[in-house]
Amino acid sequence: MRHSLIGLLAVLAVSGCATVRTLDANKPGAPVVYAGTRLDLYVINGGCCPKDRFGAEAPTYPRLDLPGSMLLDTLFLPLSLLTAAGVGFQATGGL
Repeated sequence: MRHSLIGLLAVLAVSGCATVRTLDANKPGAPVVYAGTRLDLYVINGGCCPKDRFGAEAPTYPRLDLPGSMLLDTLFLPLSLLTAAGVGFQATGGL
């Protein structure tokens, strides 16, 4: 089980995670909520031109990327909902 998880993470790291790719896409009008999951599903269903629609290239293996993107998109859901609603926020670190 552990080796399977490590292998899956390695494949995702090599092909690039759709959620991470869409986070910094900064394309006006691109989907924000569950953007990585939507990008994977778009490509799996034969959508053309993901860069034009999402502002990011699709991962090499979208079917393998889909579970990880769903997880990350769920974790980022509160921030993406705020962004979609137009609420600005400043996140800073440190003391």
